[in-house]
Amino acid sequence: MRVSTPEHWQKFWEEADTLELDDVYGTDGRMVREIVGLLGRDLTGRRILEVGAGTGRDAVTLAKAGAEVLTLDYVPGSLGLTLKAAGRNDVTVAPVCGDGTGSPFADGTFDVVFHQGLLEHFPDPYPLLRDNIRILKPGGHVVIDVPQTFHYYTLAKMMLIAVDKWFAGWETQFTIAELEKMAIGEGLTITRSYGDWMVPGLWYRAVRKIIMTRTGKKLPMFPEPIPPLARLGEAWRRWFGRTRLSLYTTPTIGVIARKPEAVS
Repeated sequence: MRVSTPEHWQKFWEEADTLELDDVYGTDGRMVREIVGLLGRDLTGRRILEVGAGTGRDAVTLAKAGAEVLTLDYVPGSLGLTLKAAGRNDVTVAPVCGDGTGSPFADGTFDVVFHQGLLEHFPDPYPLLRDNIRILKPGGHVVIDVPQTFHYYTLAKMMLIAVDKWFAGWETQFTIAELEKMAIGEGLTITRSYGDWMVPGLWYRAVRKIIMTRTGKKLPMFPEPIPPLARLGEAWRRWFGRTRLSLYTTPTIGVIARKPEAVS
């Protein structure tokens, strides 16, 4: 299914509204981590847009840090989750219903435009990226987070897509080189490329999901680590994570890319 339909995602977010957010999917806060690493912890005065709002968790966290945050999605189910999350945290996030390939914002509106788990749903990703760039201020940044090609997660996903059992219907994936080339080709400068292994890993999350679905028993999303193994894993990630090769081993990758300053 080489399409992303509003009907599919409206049903998905309506069902998600009955669950705890971590039981829908977990982002582990990496979008917030990357944006804070880029701009600093105090985001007062920054205008930020999340495209494909999902549950709105990242948008809410950024609003708590002082940013003026808007979310854009083409189904009301997602935007409703964002409003609920904002209300629970006593912050303001402005939800907008619209299409990310032709958003209803003026040129040069935002300091940061970001999306997680969105670009891969477009057979042609360029209209989305070009609109992201259009609404960025000169010198602003786009943060793009997608599945990485060379990972067992992607292999399992492709098998499920082949038998029409993947929850998202259809999606693709990228290598870090492909993602960087796409951004550079549209006139952006790469500020940072990153990958995320997820801790705990996908094997644990998959087992947790299966147990919860079949028995109703809920294991913790973040179990208490075994200290020696935790230290070993942290040391490995710290060392290997400095290498370019690491970006071809993580389930998710991302780029932060900068729009050129205006020419006077």
